Amino acid sequence: MLGTEYAGVVEAVGSGVTSFTVGERVFGYNEGAFGTHAEYLSVPQDGAIATVPTGVTFEEAAPGTEGAHYAPAFVRKAGVRAGQDVLVHGATGAIGSAAVQLLKHCGATVTAVCGTAHLELVKGLGADRVVDYTAQDFTRDEQSYDAVFDTVGKSTFGRCRRLLKPGGLYLSSELGPGWQNLLLPLVTPLFRGRKVKFPFPRQDQEMVRYFRDLIESGEFRPVIDRRYPLERIVDAYRYVETGQKIGNVVITVVPPN
Repeated sequence: MLGTEYAGVVEAVGSGVTSFTVGERVFGYNEGAFGTHAEYLSVPQDGAIATVPTGVTFEEAAPGTEGAHYAPAFVRKAGVRAGQDVLVHGATGAIGSAAVQLLKHCGATVTAVCGTAHLELVKGLGADRVVDYTAQDFTRDEQSYDAVFDTVGKSTFGRCRRLLKPGGLYLSSELGPGWQNLLLPLVTPLFRGRKVKFPFPRQDQEMVRYFRDLIESGEFRPVIDRRYPLERIVDAYRYVETGQKIGNVVITVVPPN
């Protein structure tokens, strides 16, 4: 059974569970075990789970971890500080849309790359500047950056290197051709110039609580593209596989009466 994100009501707890009670609204992340595309799911109380903020629906909370959990890994690995300039390639994806919001949360100046149809969406997420990749090659941008986040893994350090300030960092969500994004972090520091780092995301309870607090404060909102009922989950997968998805696709599970 596939699926890593979920949100719902606690139906039962084990005899040793003290962190959650029956009836509580919760959401979380279940990578490895999967199983969230279903009506019922069993998770450990110390797993990646937290309560849903008051006033937030299950559909709004459920997409708050998968994809998004890479964004704080990017920010932490790059050591982004207030006032720094960061470019986000793929700003409409689950990772990129979260990265734009988290970067603004920490005070960075954000340039976001997306297509024409989504310029206003990305501006609404807080981007200070938007580059339309259908109108210009973002790697030829005249501005320079402290960090470039390739959140869709469709570029390379070689192409983006000219965008980086001296000592700037390139990070990608993918391994890259020949797994170079795992090898370059070992090599580039030797030259004391622009570097590559590879972000490894956290998948624990602290991560989910972090997003709960941001959602509750209004500083983060998962972008939702479409919603499908569970009985149309095949259609949902087919849509995601088109590569046209913006943010997240939500599966609504309605228990039988």
